[in-house]
Amino acid sequence: MTGMIPFVPSWFDPVSAVLLVPLGASAILALLPFYRLSSGLNMLASFIALASAAMLLVQRPTGHVYLMVDDFNIVFILLNNFVSFTTSAFSASYIAHELEIGRLTPRNLRFYHAMFQLMLFGMNLALVANNIGLMWVAVELATLTTVLMVGIYRTAEALEAAWKYFILGSVGIALALFGTILVYLAARPVIGEGLDAMVWTTLIEHARGFDPSLLNIAFVFLLLGYGTKVGLAPLHAWLPDAHAEGPTPISAVLSGLLLNVALYALLRFKMLLAANPAAIAPGPLMIALGLLSLIFAAFMLYRRRDIKRFFAYSSIEHMGIIVFAFGMAGPFGNLAGLLQMTMHSLTKSAIFFTVGHVAQIKGTQRIADMGGLTTTHPVLGWLLVAGVAAIAGLPPFGVFTSEFLIVTTTFAREPLLAVLFIFGLLLSFGALLMRVTDVAFGEVKGPGPARRTRPIYR
Repeated sequence: MTGMIPFVPSWFDPVSAVLLVPLGASAILALLPFYRLSSGLNMLASFIALASAAMLLVQRPTGHVYLMVDDFNIVFILLNNFVSFTTSAFSASYIAHELEIGRLTPRNLRFYHAMFQLMLFGMNLALVANNIGLMWVAVELATLTTVLMVGIYRTAEALEAAWKYFILGSVGIALALFGTILVYLAARPVIGEGLDAMVWTTLIEHARGFDPSLLNIAFVFLLLGYGTKVGLAPLHAWLPDAHAEGPTPISAVLSGLLLNVALYALLRFKMLLAANPAAIAPGPLMIALGLLSLIFAAFMLYRRRDIKRFFAYSSIEHMGIIVFAFGMAGPFGNLAGLLQMTMHSLTKSAIFFTVGHVAQIKGTQRIADMGGLTTTHPVLGWLLVAGVAAIAGLPPFGVFTSEFLIVTTTFAREPLLAVLFIFGLLLSFGALLMRVTDVAFGEVKGPGPARRTRPIYR
């Protein structure tokens, strides 16, 4: 190990901990008969994984064949585990309320928490994998666990959303698998057969000598495959239904984490193409899909009546912004993309936490039935206003900084693209302003202030 922390034993390996803790917790939670303890154990395991991820800042692993931590993925590992921990804390009260009103059973509760930790394991594994095949398996594992959680209510709408997610996600992951195989075929003549031709650090070192035509075809399949997971238009159809019909904590995880993990995988392959001078530039493809997603989602925001579905389209919009930024590339484009990913994850997860409580209090997800929130529930109302202001890109929030960097970088290089990009931003801003005004300041609708029922967990 390098950079050992004085009070940490020499045998402790943080990168193994961020994998083994959620995996072990998942097995325990699946077998734990005392469902009242599952919420606390879920939070504890998520906190330990977060603490282990934080240790990676000063204690990087060495000697791992299949795992790696570098300056690129450390940001995502920390972000992934932080949002997972905050979501597990939010889940404690949210899922308890669902159990109390009869929407879930104790058996559902154990299953939910076990799948939550298995999902965290899959996402962490995808982020630290040093093998493109292992990364593909990890993304698929994280997808399957979220599919199961989306359908946990067992209503006709929830099961339909889960099946749609499963089918479209399977198509996407199949395309990503084919692209991964093509990368292996491009690497095999240079690196040789076997696992070495799938090790990321080896691939990036020898990428200059790969067959560019195979790399080009591979990236198209990878962009379509992982782009489905990212929720880029027109590959987005699963995402709004999954948000609307699944538990709100899963909406937070989908928007704040899983979309990032899929995009992280795509960016790894983008780096391979950038290292091969004869390969096509991936930027124009990413710019086109990103701009399409931004403008499409901005228009769709005006037609949404379900608040969770509304913020699902907001996630599609922001993933379009992020992909557009990485397509523009350059120092400022890449910095803006990373900053936008981070700020979107933190802000959107916080918004879904607020929306989840609002939906439980009002007894509905319909925007038309949530009016006057700042009057009936001032804390929740103003938190939602602050969250929407942040996600809309108003100063002084972080999204403003990242979007300002994208706009200035694009204006300097492609003014016409900058005009289209700003049009998409203004269009989405109008929709966000209109909806938050209805919910926060409109006519009072739904239940007013009420004493909270006694929580089931003490």
